[in-house]
Amino acid sequence: MFKEFKEFAMRGNVVDMAVGIVIGAAFGTIVKSFVADVLMPPIGLLLGGVDFSSLFLVIKEGATAAPYATLEAAKQAGAVTMNYGSFFNTVISFVIIAFAVFMVIKALNNMKKQEEKQEEAPPEPPAEEQLLAEIRDILKAR
Repeated sequence: MFKEFKEFAMRGNVVDMAVGIVIGAAFGTIVKSFVADVLMPPIGLLLGGVDFSSLFLVIKEGATAAPYATLEAAKQAGAVTMNYGSFFNTVISFVIIAFAVFMVIKALNNMKKQEEKQEEAPPEPPAEEQLLAEIRDILKAR
């Protein structure tokens, strides 16, 4: 049974998939940081100094009464919150990742189409053979 599992796990597709998952997770972390640390601060500044990650709506107050200055203060008070700012950041991260994956797949499809076109086109005869064929055609015409 261990031998069968080893054969399954060492197949090329499984290893490739594992590498893809690890790279995808790392890419997701990079995109999350890009959105939270690079993209959203200037957007928040343009919208009047808003920090999207700290936008929340109090659904139920905690031990101390609202209003809460920050999301952390609300959590410490035990308030139930809807963190729509974090959700907004996550949606933007998803859109960036989806677009990046789309661009990679589009590039792969274009490369595949070019390979298929090259396979379909008959190879051109060497220049010497082409010249001999033209001479034969001329001689036949006479």
